[in-house]
Amino acid sequence: MSKPIVEIHNVTFQYPGNDTKVLNEANLTVEEGDFLAIIGGNGSGKSTLCKTINGLIPKFYVGEFEGEVVIDGLTASEHDVATLSKSIGYVYQDFENQLLRPTVLDDASFVPLNYGFADFKERGNWALQVTGLSHLAKEFVWQLSGGQKHLLALAGAIAMKPKILIIDEPIAQLDPQHAKTIYDVLKTLNEEYGTTIIVIEHYTEFIAAYCKQVVLMDQGRVCWKKDVRAALSSVEELLTQQIFPPQVTLAAHYLNRDYNYPITLDEAIDYFSGDSPEFQTLPKPIKNEMVPVLVLRNVSVRYRTFHKQTKDALHQVSTTFYKGDQVALVGNNGAGKSTLLKVLGGIVKPTEGVMELSENPLKKFTPETLSDTLAFVFQNAEEMFIDDSVRKEIEYYLKARKVGNLSSLVDQILEDFDLVDYQNQDARLLSGGQQRRVSLAIGAAMRPSIIILDEPTANLDMATKSNVVMMLENLKKHVDTIIIATHDMQLVAEWANRMLVMHDGELIADDGSEVIFKQQEILNRAGLVPPQLIRLCNQLNFPYCATIDSFVECWKQAEQQGA
Repeated sequence: MSKPIVEIHNVTFQYPGNDTKVLNEANLTVEEGDFLAIIGGNGSGKSTLCKTINGLIPKFYVGEFEGEVVIDGLTASEHDVATLSKSIGYVYQDFENQLLRPTVLDDASFVPLNYGFADFKERGNWALQVTGLSHLAKEFVWQLSGGQKHLLALAGAIAMKPKILIIDEPIAQLDPQHAKTIYDVLKTLNEEYGTTIIVIEHYTEFIAAYCKQVVLMDQGRVCWKKDVRAALSSVEELLTQQIFPPQVTLAAHYLNRDYNYPITLDEAIDYFSGDSPEFQTLPKPIKNEMVPVLVLRNVSVRYRTFHKQTKDALHQVSTTFYKGDQVALVGNNGAGKSTLLKVLGGIVKPTEGVMELSENPLKKFTPETLSDTLAFVFQNAEEMFIDDSVRKEIEYYLKARKVGNLSSLVDQILEDFDLVDYQNQDARLLSGGQQRRVSLAIGAAMRPSIIILDEPTANLDMATKSNVVMMLENLKKHVDTIIIATHDMQLVAEWANRMLVMHDGELIADDGSEVIFKQQEILNRAGLVPPQLIRLCNQLNFPYCATIDSFVECWKQAEQQGA
């Protein structure tokens, strides 16, 4: 029987000046060799609980702390963070802040070097081998893609060969391919090296595939700890906490089938194929007349690397955006999505090629020349905030352009984006989801014809992400064309009428998601994985269903037709 490696007893923690206890008599035991997921809504105390394990609370974060935390037999309060860090690795949500050295091997070796280990370089090379980065050992960190940087942060955390590894939202900013890579590395560490893994995770599909135990937190308390199947089958309880079980689990639940729900795709294929009704092919909707608003013709962007080599960030990209388009720009980390967005926004000038706006070629590719037509909403919403209230943020651009009837326009935008109650608050102090609404409102206030959104669902929990589609619908009242870059395939499936698929700087596909999600060669090249429900539909030859509601409705209609 495994012995406890983490024991948290009646831990309470409260930040200064805050009346709410972030942790409220939390209790948890983690066994050695476990692979544990901690779930819960925003503010439930997940990250705070994990910071008690490596001693950051109460050693670095000031506040009122009560209770006891014991790590591998050591009472955390009696040891400093440096001592605990020898056996506890931690990868934070803002993982890029953990990358400190110029080259990949230097960074992976940094922690054991600072602890004075003579074999620091061997430890760094081992960590790179485990994370699949050995071929990049001599590269500069700034040359890496986002997914590679995340793996490097993980390599730095495991170079000490810790007994416990904690990762806060390991796949929040990653494409599906890199997300699977991260979890495969965690599985290797757990099964081959005996590392106890603790993840804070919103994506229950990955929890189902990799984790052994699940802890639910709410209002600073540990509500329960269950094995993964029992946890993810607790559908009603999870939904009450705004946590979404895997799509196949929800589908089984809403069809009122037996309670032995599937939690993985393979289980769902067996579960649903036994008595599946026959479906009729649905007619495709008739396309409306398409009016071009923005055209790219053979656009390339080249830059010189540190080693004086020429590299294409974009290569001969041609496409047309139409009035009414809802376009999702997708592809793996480093595919060229961000460069393409910057070209569209006038931030980067193409090395060659032409961009036409309303059929007029643009001679100047600058944000100023495009600002009357196009708005760019950044991935990090706080980068757009320059004033001390939500209302002033929305007003700022309008005042600069001396727009008339300003007050009534701002009132309408505040209402459309559900920000009336927050209009006098500083946007920087709002939650991530609220900040995203403010950034969209700022973009809408510019009254552009086209709006570009970079990763609109990045760093949001699943409950907040579910509201993004509604926010995008509200945005359609103010703009003609919406272009988003995203790794969120569920958002793509539910919202986009077109997918532009990027790979190595090239546009390799441009079609509807119902078409591209069946083209396995394209998906493999671009590192894309369709949402679980669509993969189930593809496996069972069901009609294309982007949502649980459409799947359930389609299933019931087919049952009625076959009765």
